[in-house]
Amino acid sequence: MNARRGATARRSRPVGCLLLIGIPVLIIIVALLLWYLLAGFLRQPKPGPKPPKEPTSQSASCPDVQMISVPGTWESNSNDDPHNPTANPVSLMLNVSGPVGQQFPKERLDVYTVPYVAQFSNPIAIPPDGQASYNNSRSEGTQRMVDAMRARFAECPLTTYVIAGFSQGAVIAGDVASEIGQGKGPVPANKVLGVTLISDGRRTGDTGPGQPVQVGAVPPGVGAEVALKGLNVPGITMTGPRPGGFGELAERTFTICAQGDLICDAPREALSPWNIMGSVGALVRAAGNPVHALYNGFVVDDNGTTSTQWTAEWARKLIESAPHPPHS
Repeated sequence: MNARRGATARRSRPVGCLLLIGIPVLIIIVALLLWYLLAGFLRQPKPGPKPPKEPTSQSASCPDVQMISVPGTWESNSNDDPHNPTANPVSLMLNVSGPVGQQFPKERLDVYTVPYVAQFSNPIAIPPDGQASYNNSRSEGTQRMVDAMRARFAECPLTTYVIAGFSQGAVIAGDVASEIGQGKGPVPANKVLGVTLISDGRRTGDTGPGQPVQVGAVPPGVGAEVALKGLNVPGITMTGPRPGGFGELAERTFTICAQGDLICDAPREALSPWNIMGSVGALVRAAGNPVHALYNGFVVDDNGTTSTQWTAEWARKLIESAPHPPHS
């Protein structure tokens, strides 16, 4: 009788040990799953409907040119006024959109500043920093930009577009421009007059088919998303270079990057998806590094023209020479 009880006790111990080990493991797995789900996956807008045949005129309320300005991280919020942005009075893109908008009447130009959360949560911060994840922020900004362009194109099919973005906004603007250039965007490629990206995190530094024109001195590195391609931690998906580049818009797309700015000039060997903690920490710090924050004074030519001055003048010239569509 005692022997049977002893055998039963011995058999029950492994089961009890498995339960003691299995329950904490299950809790950890559930916690990690919730972490990923709450941080968000990167979402890309679905292709819109094919446009109808182009009319010969458009409504008198339509501007000839629509400028799309996409601010960088911490330079906007979801509730900002796209026609009078005040979320961040020192937003870099205001140094472009402000001067340009003042030079043209509303019939000629409308400036739309994409309002989005514009945050970059540090996924390894303890305690959590309370910000939106990069995936959620970037997804919202992309969808807001696409929705605005689709709505404008549906209402004003003859309006043309000038696109510019900085930092996270450059990634968003570049992604949408890439889709447009490959015939999958919210407006036809022939309606986009030009694109300028300042500190683009998906910059390849390459030349050739599909690649943008590089303005100023060309730094040796690549965008952080290219250097960290394959890194996927909760809330941060590094998507690498844009497949196909900018397609039909390549020769009309310009990129500006200051040497030492890790967002667009990251050395491949300095950031690695295999060193997740160090790489994520470097990426989060890069968004606030001094080089990245000084593009308003970053000189891009021998005349002392800064990146924002160059972009504003580039936009002005495009708008001045843009078509004047008939109105009805």
